[in-house]
Amino acid sequence: MEVTRADVLRCAQLTHLSLGEEEIEPMRQAMAQVLSHAESLDRLDLEGVEPCTHGLDMALPRRADHPRPGSPRPRPWPTRPGPTRVISWYRR
Repeated sequence: MEVTRADVLRCAQLTHLSLGEEEIEPMRQAMAQVLSHAESLDRLDLEGVEPCTHGLDMALPRRADHPRPGSPRPRPWPTRPGPTRVISWYRR
């Protein structure tokens, strides 16, 4: 795939990078190299290869899921009204 100067500048804009004039051409070449490698992976014969999510076939360790008390917090507004008191146009 051919990568143009406009492609590099658009990617730089999307990633909030500011590239100098001397950085655009090396970045274009690097992007073209990455994309050509990705295209070469499309040519691999993967017939019969099972998809995997990890290189090793191992189960992840699990811990028991037990409820625990949360961290204690001080009341943020100790003078706020209780839960049933009407405040202006809404209830707490």
